[in-house]
Amino acid sequence: MRGLTAINTGTRLCAIIGNPVSHSLSPAIHNAAFEAKGLNFIYVAFRVEDVKNALAGMRALENFRGMSVTIPHKIEIMKYMDEISDLDRHIGSINTVINEKGRLMGLGTDGHGALKAIRDAGVELDGKTVLMLGAGGASRAIAFTLAQNANLREISLLDIDNTMIKQLAKDLETGTETAIRSDMMSDSSIASNMRRADLIINCTPVGMHPNEDASLVPIESFRPGQVVFDVVYTPLKTRLLKDASASGLKIISGVDMFINQAILQFECFTGGSAPEDVMRRVVMEHLQS
Repeated sequence: MRGLTAINTGTRLCAIIGNPVSHSLSPAIHNAAFEAKGLNFIYVAFRVEDVKNALAGMRALENFRGMSVTIPHKIEIMKYMDEISDLDRHIGSINTVINEKGRLMGLGTDGHGALKAIRDAGVELDGKTVLMLGAGGASRAIAFTLAQNANLREISLLDIDNTMIKQLAKDLETGTETAIRSDMMSDSSIASNMRRADLIINCTPVGMHPNEDASLVPIESFRPGQVVFDVVYTPLKTRLLKDASASGLKIISGVDMFINQAILQFECFTGGSAPEDVMRRVVMEHLQS
């Protein structure tokens, strides 16, 4: 890693904001990538509650180049952007902010990172039913991306926030051709939706460190042929994925989505190609240590 003496007035700053954020591997992955490419960038993590003022600071700091955004700020942060693409505005959440001389541009990389992880796992999406657990920012990005890039039979949405889930269902019905079902999350709604689901995607923080023993899906709910994808990547194999694997199902770790979306972010921050092999190696070293 580059020594502190190499940080100077020309160093570009990137950061991740969220709450919590101490678990994030983004600083490790991006700093290793910057070093591998010989770039005068540094990446840090900030626990942030006040998004508005955090962005005011970013706007005011000339060297503050880019920001990654994680739970729970992916939706709120859109209010403070100067520019967002029509697609990302339709999705209704972003996870990346680029500072262009005080003008903040927001975009999302979660959806395409998830889609690549699913396709790399050899999962066929056409004609399938997808069960989304959670209706927050990551869920919005993934649901829209899947609906727009595959001929799904149906997307089923479950969440404990009735207002949030109704809004996501309405937006998907308006913006895509995919059939949408939604319901409040409960033991009974999870069980009934599991009977129809081909691909289950957990977009909630349930199972994240330090609550590794938690899972929303009882192991008896799994049926043969299902695929289970957990966007949580710390730990590398969540309780949900362990139970699915023990049931003989194909699983997709959140680490694949994380690496894919980080590669896209790196390219937005720097304007150059990302050292994918370095980024993957660093992530796996940290998760397996």
